[in-house]
Amino acid sequence: MPKTDVPPRWDRKMQQRLARGEAAALSELYDRFASLVHGLAHRVVGDEHADAVTRDVFAHVWEHPDSYDPAQEPLRTWLAALTSRLAVRRLRTTKTAALARGGPGTAEDLERTVRDASVAARADYIVQSMPAPLRAALELAYFQRRDYRQTAADLGVTDDEARRRLRLGLQLLATAHDTGAPGAPPGIGGAA
Repeated sequence: MPKTDVPPRWDRKMQQRLARGEAAALSELYDRFASLVHGLAHRVVGDEHADAVTRDVFAHVWEHPDSYDPAQEPLRTWLAALTSRLAVRRLRTTKTAALARGGPGTAEDLERTVRDASVAARADYIVQSMPAPLRAALELAYFQRRDYRQTAADLGVTDDEARRRLRLGLQLLATAHDTGAPGAPPGIGGAA
């Protein structure tokens, strides 16, 4: 079943606990979001570096808890953007190092790989930051291969509402290729 968004109150309390240095808060945060972070990282950097990016994300959260502002966005969205930014950075670093060692490919190949990974990261960020009803409709349609009528029945909404949610969700996803779009998280897009 689709997950519901974490309440903003929980986000504020979590940020406060992390700022106080509560290790239990980091553990709770990891338990709740590690699969999300790892999945997003895997999408950008693959198996070899996804674990390292996941560690980097949670290390950043632990070392800089005040870099998250609950008033700006949900914690889930902020973690998705942070993961995307760190994953694209790691991809660029590893590919650049491979080229410097005389590995296969060219600088153009590197830029194409980074650009493609940036688009994938942006798409993941968009999905994670869209409202839960849109995300739930897209998850049903894409992962469970439901048509709009089945999606409507599963969500307990009208057919028109299911079509509206799917249309809006797809319109948001279509912006993933707009790397200079307003509202793009830092580091996602052409210059990571």
